[in-house]
Order: sequence, then structure tokens, then C-alpha cells
Amino acid sequence: MKLVEPTLEARIVPDVPERLIGDKAYDSDRLDQQLMQNYGTEMIAPNRAKRSQTQDGRPLRRYVRRWKVERLFAWLFNFRRLVVRYEYHAENFQGFLQLAAAVILLRHL
Repeated sequence: MKLVEPTLEARIVPDVPERLIGDKAYDSDRLDQQLMQNYGTEMIAPNRAKRSQTQDGRPLRRYVRRWKVERLFAWLFNFRRLVVRYEYHAENFQGFLQLAAAVILLRHL
């Protein structure tokens, strides 16, 4: 939860996302308020077990699709060079990451 704002600051694309989807660890009123005030971003996360319901069910429909992102990371972890991080320079690592993404894309076309 502490790295949400630094991650948004380090984004590559110029636009800030309208919505972020997180798991139960991101269910926090303080985080919701900070994201809305600083970035205009809505945080979508299911409620923790010991917390009263703060969202209606409509935004949580988007939460169900989070498995697509998790599946991509699982596919990326099949590339040992990315998991171990043999590259010292970030540019080389990013190049191999892009190459792995292209291989995954070609496999699933």
C-alpha cells in the first residue's frame, strides 16, 4: 500500500489511470482519499473481513478481471533470465522484458 503513489509517479505513460484495482490489502479510506485528491484515481478493492462495506458491488465487477494481469506475470516468470535478473543495467532488463512480452504475444495469437 505504501508504494502506490511512488508507482504512479514513476509511470511511463503521461495519463494517470482513472481506476486502480487492488486486492484486500489496498482497502483503506486514507489511500482512497489520497488517490482521489492527488490523482483523481478511484481505488477498487474488496473489503477486508473485519471492515464495514465501503463500496457497492458495481465497481467490484472490474476486480474479477484482475486474473489477466496475474496470469501475465505467471507467464513472464517462465523466463528464467527475468526471474533471476542477470542484467545489471535496467535498460538491458527492460529489453529482455519486452522480448519476453513479444514471445508471449506471438504464442497466443
